[in-house]
Amino acid sequence: MKNKILSISIFLLIALFIVSCEKNVPEKPNVLFIAIDDMNDWIGCLDGHPQTKTPNIDRLANQGILFTNAHCQAPICGPSRASIFTGLYPSTTGNYLQLKDEDIKKANQAAKESILMPDYFEGNGYKTMAVGKLYHSGDAAGSFDEYGGKFSWMGPKPKERISFDPAWMGVPNGTQTDWGVYPGIDSLMTDYKSAHWAVNKLGEEHDSPFFLAVGFLSPHVPWYASQKWFDMFPTDSLEMPPYNPSDFDDIPEMGAAVAEVPMMPTTEWLKERGQWKDVVQAYLACIAFMDHQVGKVLDALEKSPYADNTIVVLWSDHGYHIGEKNRFAKQALWQEDTRTPLIFRLPGSEKVDKCKAPVQLVDIYPTLVELCGLTNYEMADGNSLVPLLKEPNLDWEKPALSFYGEGNYAVTGEQYRLIQYEDGSQEFYDLISDPNEWKNLASNDQLKDEKAKLEAFILSNQAPLSQYSSYNINDYFRKKIKEQKEENKH
Repeated sequence: MKNKILSISIFLLIALFIVSCEKNVPEKPNVLFIAIDDMNDWIGCLDGHPQTKTPNIDRLANQGILFTNAHCQAPICGPSRASIFTGLYPSTTGNYLQLKDEDIKKANQAAKESILMPDYFEGNGYKTMAVGKLYHSGDAAGSFDEYGGKFSWMGPKPKERISFDPAWMGVPNGTQTDWGVYPGIDSLMTDYKSAHWAVNKLGEEHDSPFFLAVGFLSPHVPWYASQKWFDMFPTDSLEMPPYNPSDFDDIPEMGAAVAEVPMMPTTEWLKERGQWKDVVQAYLACIAFMDHQVGKVLDALEKSPYADNTIVVLWSDHGYHIGEKNRFAKQALWQEDTRTPLIFRLPGSEKVDKCKAPVQLVDIYPTLVELCGLTNYEMADGNSLVPLLKEPNLDWEKPALSFYGEGNYAVTGEQYRLIQYEDGSQEFYDLISDPNEWKNLASNDQLKDEKAKLEAFILSNQAPLSQYSSYNINDYFRKKIKEQKEENKH
């Protein structure tokens, strides 16, 4: 009997010791991963437009580190998001252009061997949940444990367009671009539903660390929002973006060909019709609506048991021109197309600052892996930003690389920016004296050393365009995809 009691006592002591040890093991932080679609620098903390209203994103920036010189790896949704979730450059995978989510890992061997970010976290004990637009089509890649975004996609929409149809310009359709007051109430909007879903998830009890991804569609076209958001921006007092009608006079022919978007309205076309202010108003309205939904999710986190142990990262997949350079589009390598918001807020950190170092969205993957104490993702092309999160003014010698088709590069440093096209033609800008990129300095001999520093980062080995690319946007890219298909036949 004594031996039995002794055995039970020893068992209980061992059990208590194990529990005690488990309590002393640091708990892995959760991740709240907020994605915004087609959001340029028109948020208050980035000073992109003086009349924008983004109190919730600004609040997040004032609690963490705001990267003011962050750039996407491709200036359009599909390849940008593919790069973020694989951790690989388009030049590694060949995913330069639009593609289906389910084809991301089919592009080449490197793409096949990549581990999608949610899968990597799942392999390290995380529960992954998502809602809204994360990949180009939500979670068509099927990489999250739970996906709640089965709402009306990119909707709702009126039966007929309100303000714009490419047919009115005599060109084929290829865009959802339109703007106006629609629908009558916010609760019909997809982003409203996504925010509600995420709020509910933050109110649930989770037995393991979680990776919660919330993707907002606004301000992606069509620029629809209810009346109250439009009322915040009266058109008679709106300030317009900087516009130079002779902007293209000193850019290479290849630059114009790559950036051509014939299905989109031009600034001149809208000015003739007195509608440019209407577009600016609609874009600002959509931003304000989206920011309000972001605020709901941030509020829910702050009220939850997870507030003190959750990393928050907020990003957009690329920028957007709203009239600058005579265009209303992404799909180009200029700064307004590649620059994007990027904010990290760390639990328990009192570090609040802005970082002007050139960083990339492909850096998010290795950064989160390090912050969460996971084994390094060896394939990552990006750099962990943890050193900059600790010391935002740290000397950072690495530039940001952006790609738009094979052979077309943008290399962004802290002051200078180089764009090089596949035919070798170039654009070179001083971002301090010329933030609008109006004066091409590529032929300025006095700056040849500065240009050479960025040229050194242009990769000599670039993966060929993926055979899964589908991008019928302009003559240049139609030709590229046709050539790629012909090559695959042989």
